[in-house]
Parts: sequence; C-alpha cells; structure tokens
Amino acid sequence: MQNPGTTTTSPTTPKPQCSSSSLSFLTTTLIKDPKPKPILYTFLALSLFSILLILSLTSSSRSSTHTRPDPFLYPTHQTHRIIYDQDKTTPPPPSIAYLISGSKGDSGRILRLLYATYHPLNQYLLHLDPSAPQSDREKLALVVQSNTVFEAAKNVHVMGKPDFVYVKGSSPVSFTLHAAAILIRLSLRWDWFVSLSADSYPLVTQDDLLHIMSFLPKDMNFVNHSSYIGWKESKKLKPIIVDPGLYLSEGTEMFYATQKRELPSAYRMFTGSSFSILSRNFMEFCILGVDNLPRILLMYFSNTPSSLSNYFPTVLCNSRQFNKTVINQDLLYAVYDSHRNNLRPLNSTDFDNMIHSGAVFAKKFQPDDPVLDLIDQKILNRSPGSVVPGGWCLGEPGNSTCLTWGDASILRPGKGSKRLEKAIVELLSNGTFRSRQCI
Repeated sequence: MQNPGTTTTSPTTPKPQCSSSSLSFLTTTLIKDPKPKPILYTFLALSLFSILLILSLTSSSRSSTHTRPDPFLYPTHQTHRIIYDQDKTTPPPPSIAYLISGSKGDSGRILRLLYATYHPLNQYLLHLDPSAPQSDREKLALVVQSNTVFEAAKNVHVMGKPDFVYVKGSSPVSFTLHAAAILIRLSLRWDWFVSLSADSYPLVTQDDLLHIMSFLPKDMNFVNHSSYIGWKESKKLKPIIVDPGLYLSEGTEMFYATQKRELPSAYRMFTGSSFSILSRNFMEFCILGVDNLPRILLMYFSNTPSSLSNYFPTVLCNSRQFNKTVINQDLLYAVYDSHRNNLRPLNSTDFDNMIHSGAVFAKKFQPDDPVLDLIDQKILNRSPGSVVPGGWCLGEPGNSTCLTWGDASILRPGKGSKRLEKAIVELLSNGTFRSRQCI
C-alpha cells in the first residue's frame, strides 16, 4: 500500500546505442528514427525493381542471341534499321531452299555439297534415309552446330526422323513434299526449292546463281517436261505398284500388280526428270492450296513407278495458275547411258562440256572423284572443308575468308553468272519459250 505523500518514479528508458561498429548506415538510421520517412521505402522499392529488370533483360538477351541469326549477316531483316540502297537497278537477291539427301555412308558427301552450295540467305535441310544409322544423323547435326558460320546464320537443319525413299516408287514424292513443308515452316523468305542428292554438285557459285535469279519472276519453274509418253506408257505409267516405303519401316522389293490400268482422261499426263527448280508459290500450291488437283494427282501417282519424274510436270501443266510459268529446262547437266538405262557417272573428261552447258548443277558424280576438286578449284574457288567465299565474306583470302562476315545480301558474281545469264537469255528469247510450254 502506497503512502499518499509519496511519488512513484517509473524506470528510465535507456537510449538506443549501437552495439557493433559493423552495423550499416541504413540499420543505424532505422534504430535512431523509429518512424522512417516514406522516401526510404520508395528508394528500396525502386532498387528492387531495377535489379529485377536488369536480370530480366539479361536473360532475354541471352535467349535472343541463342535463337536469332547474327544481325551482321542480315541487317535488312531488322525492322528498326533504314537501309539506303545505292543501286536502284539491282533487285534484292532471292533465297533458295535446298533439300540435300543421301543414304548410308553419304554424310561426307552431304557436307561437301552443303559447303559447295552454302549461302547465308538460303535455307538447308539435310536428310539421311533409314539405311544410315542414327549415329550418322547425330554426328551430322554436331558438325552443323559446331560450324561458326552455320550457327551464326541458323539456316542449316538436319532431319532427325528420316523418310524411307524408294527411287523407283512413289515415296520420293511424299518425301519431297514433306521436306518442302518443313522448309516452308522454317522460313518465310525463300523463293525457290531445289532437291539435290548426294551425287550432285554445283557448277556456279551461289553469288552467281542468286544474282541471275534476282532478275527473274519469283513464280518461274524450271522443269523438263513433255506430253509425249512413248515407251514410258507401258513401263512407267500403266503398271500398278505398291511402294514399300509408304507402309513398311524397312526397305523391301517393290510390289507389282498383275494388271495394268489405262491412262487417265480427266487430265493430261506429262513426264520429265526427277530434278527441277520449283517456285515457293508452286510448292505452297501443292501442299497448302485449296485447289484439289495436287492431291488428286498425288493419289493417282501413289501407285505409279518413278512418280517423281511425272508428278510435278503433270501438276504444273494441268494448272491454269502455273502452266504459263514453266521453263522446259531444269538447268541440270547429266549424261544418260541408254545401255544401262541410267545416268552415266561424270568425270574429268566431262569438265569442259559441263561448264559450257550453262547448267547450274550436274550429276551424277562418284564419291571424291577428282573432277569435284577441279570444280572447287576452277569454278567455286573453294578450299577443302570450307564454304564458297562470297560477297558476305570479309576475311583474308584462304581458309578463314568467311570467318569474318558482313551483309549477306551483298553479292559478288563471277564468270559463272555470265554463263548462266547467256543460257537463260537463250531460253527466253529464241522464240520457242511459249511454244515449248506444256506440249
């Protein structure tokens, strides 16, 4: 009980003191000022936001660097950059989508053909059929990924799941359409489609080819074709076959039916060669078009021998949209051996004829034939294991010429462009251009 005259004294609150000299200025301020100012919280929030923003930008830049092509190769693809074209008379170069295919043991030939036809503006799809082990595809993909130029341009792709292709059947048509569909999805920029087998080789540089093609209409198709069937009627059009590549996982002999069928009357039949240079518009027509003609003919030729040499010429010439876009020349140099009923292998004795023919490609070549080295040295100026130097290569002459690069749209055409120009002019100006279309 307290006395009324006494006063109770409450204990004195001690002043806060810093117990350690290691405390930060911010901690000391908070202790000394139990009611910190709002500006301090604003400062903390802004600092945290800045850190998160920097981390986000760093992550996105790394991701974009990994997935996007090198901007030094494609400055005109950047929407934020204004390009002033000094030469208004020269159209922009086109792009070609290449399908390069081979079989077991063809990895080296595919790579050599890739180097010989490479240009950053183009797209490339490499394919090894099921006869090649999966390890070959993986090694091929590793070589592509480890190449500095291919990785910078990001325009070389390897098919991981192969298609079975039986040359004498109809599966090559399915395979070609499949590859074209992949290339259409991979890039919106290419203008022509070219399918090359491992035994093919170019006779001009890509700078030569792209330079000449830049002056041509983008819907032009180079296809050997004729409505004169002749001996092919009984041996390649009337027989009914079942291609094992369409339903079996392993290659077997092609099945022939005992009966034959009559030629169709709903459309005209055309035959040609298995090689052609086809426009993107036409390939999209065959794959995505609303016209049912390509699908009707695909069903018909699915049971026809050697369908690839007949399918595209027949679709082109029976389409009102495309029958005026056909050039009756495929720009391929090949020598047919009538005794063996096949193409004769080319060698050094054919070199002069190949060059003066004005053709863009030639086939067929034996693996590592000396004539390929001759083409590399005298026509392509290509060193072993390297791509053909073009206007986009800025390095010193030699093996490292293309390890330093610039704008891929800069072309440096050579003598090959003159030969190709002469061949194209002769095709278009000799008075028989229209008269030889779809006849």
